[in-house]
Amino acid sequence: MPRIDVHHHFFTPALAKQRSIGWRIPPENLPWIPAISLKFLADTGIDMAILSIPAYADGCAGPENRALARKHNEFAAQLCKAYPDKFGYFGTVPFLDDIEGALAEIAYALDVLRADGIALSSTYGVGDAGTYIGDDRYDKVWEELNRRKAVVFLHGAQTPSSIPWPHEFLGLPVTEVPNETFKAAGHLVVTGKKRRFKDVKIILAHMGGSTPILASRVAVLSPHMGCLLTPEEILDDFKSFYFDTALSSYDANLTLAESFVGPDHLLFGTDFPGECRITCQVNASVLMIALAVSKKMTEWYTSHLEGYYAYDPKKLDAVMCENTFKLFPRLRNVSMRGHLLQSRL
Repeated sequence: MPRIDVHHHFFTPALAKQRSIGWRIPPENLPWIPAISLKFLADTGIDMAILSIPAYADGCAGPENRALARKHNEFAAQLCKAYPDKFGYFGTVPFLDDIEGALAEIAYALDVLRADGIALSSTYGVGDAGTYIGDDRYDKVWEELNRRKAVVFLHGAQTPSSIPWPHEFLGLPVTEVPNETFKAAGHLVVTGKKRRFKDVKIILAHMGGSTPILASRVAVLSPHMGCLLTPEEILDDFKSFYFDTALSSYDANLTLAESFVGPDHLLFGTDFPGECRITCQVNASVLMIALAVSKKMTEWYTSHLEGYYAYDPKKLDAVMCENTFKLFPRLRNVSMRGHLLQSRL
């Protein structure tokens, strides 16, 4: 059966920014070009990837930000047109406080460029100016996504904590991003937005981060603080998310995820080639994008995923492709065609 990677990043020169987040970069990933991802897919036996840009919390509303989102979407659409059997993509929106711009770009990405869904960050704005995705100001965006029954890929932002990361081996991608994913999911649940906008199918990156562990904590403690949902309702809403396996498919995590949401809500993902921002010299240009996840890292997790489901190939197929096909029906024929062609080589 095919393998579909729902968590795979792409980059454009317009994404270049400078910010070190405590990560050592696999040198083979610099600079990123489509051939890097195509080679990765071929080397790892993955048939197709759904592309998304990394989750950025920083930015501001305005014409330049709208133009940047448009560049990202048109670049991704060109890649999908050039390699239709290899790439789909999640559309990018402008900084979400620009509601009018976000709604216009959702329409353009889904209706004109035929994006497979929309990618959102856990927060928009940094520090005291940051706002989580369930805030009332974003309701019109969620209303539109709900009307369209869209698929949303929700990724934790690389937001620094109140103190520096504790050690050079524990940078933001290791310690903060998974918790940002949980906080965004929790925000949608306790505000009632996950229940209100129930027709949006939301994929949480990295197996939901700490969501499977902390959901019961939210369920019991949040009502005490005034949440109007019962513990059972809160847990039901957490279980309605989809969870990708990127950088998370270790046996203990899979056992927890399976017991929490079941294998029908797990989707294969790699996070290749990852992302963090740091200065590097490329020819005459200075790029500040670093591609942080290596093939070796992804293979470690994939081998554990395969080993975990070795006793049940049907469940493995569900995680690798069948659950994804239910969310993205068009990918079934496209990826199956590519899979058959590849198997004949």
